[in-house]
Amino acid sequence: MALIATQEAPPLTTDDHGVVRVGGTRVTLDVVVHAFDAGASPEEIVQSFPTLSLPDVYATIAYMLRHRSEIDAYLAEQAAEAEAIRRKIEERYPTAELRQRLRARQPRA
Repeated sequence: MALIATQEAPPLTTDDHGVVRVGGTRVTLDVVVHAFDAGASPEEIVQSFPTLSLPDVYATIAYMLRHRSEIDAYLAEQAAEAEAIRRKIEERYPTAELRQRLRARQPRA
């Protein structure tokens, strides 16, 4: 029997909001990439996110290693979008006054 090598697409899907998810789960690509970059093994990632399958995590990491510049660009875009959303929320709901009130309640040492 001869082994037939085939190329499979990575188990990544993009949702309606432009967020890339892994293996048909709600786990995002950035979570897997950040965990791997922090030193987690694929097995540890699956233990942390049991909805993921080990083959999907390995395939995602292989894709990331082959396409690092595109992944980094996507992660930078996601981070910029998150920062813009954070700024909008802070403008709409200022927290400075709340922080002052909470600090005033803390017992002094």
